[in-house]
Amino acid sequence: MANNWVKVFESINNIEAEIVRAMLLENNIESVMMNKRDSSYLSFGLVEVYCQPNDVITALHLLNEQVN
Repeated sequence: MANNWVKVFESINNIEAEIVRAMLLENNIESVMMNKRDSSYLSFGLVEVYCQPNDVITALHLLNEQVN
């Protein structure tokens, strides 16, 4: 992936990944989603959320706060 994006989240649920991406954007963290799910068999693959390397620590901290 160009610009050295770093994966900070992955899920089999597209909606869950979109919620994470929206939460990151609300906190001024640029993020992108990459859907690696198989289009024929939706039980295979993941949806991943990436951010820039300088935002990884903040993004992981925010995600950790949401889990706890």
